Amino acid sequence: MLAAALGAAALSAAPCGGARAADTPLRLPAAGGDDLVVQAREALRSGDRTRLAALTQRLQEAGHPLAMWADYWRLSASLAQSQQADLDAFYERWPGSYVEDRLRNDWLLELGKRRDWAGVRAEFPRFRMNDDREVTCYHLLARHEAGELAGAALREQARAAWMAQRDVDDGCQLLAQTLADARVLTAADAWARARQAAEANRPRALRAAAALVSDAADQGAAAMLANPARFLTRLPPAPNTLQRELALLALMRIAAGDPEVAAAQLQSGWAGRLRSELAATAWAHVARQAALRLQPQAAAHAQRAWQLWERARDDQTPPWSDDTLAWQVRAALRQPEAERDWALVQRAIGAMSAAERRDEAWVYWGARAALALAPRGPAGDAARAEAAERLAGIAGRLSFYGKLATEALDQRFELPPPAAALQDAEREAASAHPGLTRALHLLALGLRSEGVREWNFSLRGLGERELLAAAQRACDHAVWDRCINTSDRTRTEVDLAQRFPTPFREEVVAKAREIGLDPALMYGLIRQESRFITDARSHVGASGLMQLMPATARWTARKVGLRFTPGMINDPQVNLHLGASYLKLVLDDFDGSLAMATAAYNAGPNRPRRWREGSTIEAAAWAEGIPFNETRDYVKKVLSNQVLYRALLGGEVPALSALLGPPIGPRDPAARAPDRELP
Repeated sequence: MLAAALGAAALSAAPCGGARAADTPLRLPAAGGDDLVVQAREALRSGDRTRLAALTQRLQEAGHPLAMWADYWRLSASLAQSQQADLDAFYERWPGSYVEDRLRNDWLLELGKRRDWAGVRAEFPRFRMNDDREVTCYHLLARHEAGELAGAALREQARAAWMAQRDVDDGCQLLAQTLADARVLTAADAWARARQAAEANRPRALRAAAALVSDAADQGAAAMLANPARFLTRLPPAPNTLQRELALLALMRIAAGDPEVAAAQLQSGWAGRLRSELAATAWAHVARQAALRLQPQAAAHAQRAWQLWERARDDQTPPWSDDTLAWQVRAALRQPEAERDWALVQRAIGAMSAAERRDEAWVYWGARAALALAPRGPAGDAARAEAAERLAGIAGRLSFYGKLATEALDQRFELPPPAAALQDAEREAASAHPGLTRALHLLALGLRSEGVREWNFSLRGLGERELLAAAQRACDHAVWDRCINTSDRTRTEVDLAQRFPTPFREEVVAKAREIGLDPALMYGLIRQESRFITDARSHVGASGLMQLMPATARWTARKVGLRFTPGMINDPQVNLHLGASYLKLVLDDFDGSLAMATAAYNAGPNRPRRWREGSTIEAAAWAEGIPFNETRDYVKKVLSNQVLYRALLGGEVPALSALLGPPIGPRDPAARAPDRELP
């Protein structure tokens, strides 16, 4: 059977360093009945329950290692008609497996919809993943109904689960409604949730929160959402409490469309018609939206918010989200260096949640603010020492800000010591792990979602050496995303060959040198784009190792004189050729700026052209201020990866600040005009 074959195959495969054998995508010995597994998955997709049941029975009779998955698909498709006995029988057939816990998750949701609170209470303690927020809400409600949870503990846990809800679902909304009726959750909680929903542009969640306050609040929210500007004009000169809360939401909605229109509304009288703390919150959201648009007045709007807040509630931390506060920091960083409001940086970071303040970005910029604000001479020694200590806390890490913190301390970034070589017994244990084996089997059959979930579940509770052995098993089969992501979980022992593998090394290095790129940059980009999955396809249609959009591939092929058809896009050689060629064209278009070029590769060239307008600022601040979360994270990771790949490919470890290059600002009018053809 395949399970046995996999164990032996994992030990004989090539290492992660990039040997040719490891460049081949996962190909595993076939087990009898593999075609039945694929057919069962198709039967689930098509809703053919009769065929799915028959295929499940055949797989179970054959003892196929993936029969449990077909059984899961069969039962999950009919949960609404199932009883607890059906679930108990399933659990008994597949104890300790991923599908057992996955089905328990599904069953808990079904029990919640049935309002079977005794069933929820009985099942929940055995739910090991415990990663479904709606299930958590159902469980809290079940405990409340049984009298097991009440008072402050109930309110704290329920409010946290409800506020973390992305949009309206049955479990968390029922919990909120029940606890609002019981006066456990208050009107203040509901308005806080409504503001959170307005910030995230989730009108359904906003209305659901307002409905907890009163029918009038619900009706007012509906009118406000229909036309925020008109709603404001219809409010009386002296609005009551409910009207002021709705006015704040209207100003937030207006700011999302045009922050300067909202600012004008506040300046023309609404700031005075709201309570000071509500007016402060309105200005904070105007600042957030202005910062997202990279408008130079964003920092001034944030300063107004703080002035109003300190006038009203100087002894309290404002109830602004971590994201709103982060955009205040970014607004300050977009200011010219000589005019940068470091006090705003420090104040906004200080108001973040404790967890957010530990983010490396805010550790770094908070330390930079402390250094900038420290008095000259001995009077500032203590502040400088504290800032250096904070930088030292993240220095040496493999991340973007870990490297910048190291350099800020005038130290040289060093690679971590290599992990000790895996022992045969450690490899053999990973090879014998049934969950990892099932995951590789699923991936070999093209069932990527199922394979990834099975793999990740199998990593639960593994120690560092076990994680390294599991990562190596994935490396040996060229399942690079599992190799990288598994190895990334270790903290004390680091295997850089696993975390930053170099498959297709001969081709990547040759193509980069032919085109005039740093091979380390290509590797850093591919690792972030596709994790070296040759047939990777994004939700927007980008394909292959370098995640090319079809239109970009066609355009680049014309530029380089390559005869191209759409079916060629996932061919590794063609994808590398076109991706490297396009990256070089973009890099030249941005005068060699790696930060702008990588942003252009991810978000298209027109956006970074707009993002460079305004003040001339250091490249790290420019990267942090990118208004797209995905692109901001992408640029930082690609450039951080490049540092490590430069070393792994045999070069010197460069300073990240050197790769970031000079300050970024508007293009010199005398410079070559940008290539407006770039897609």
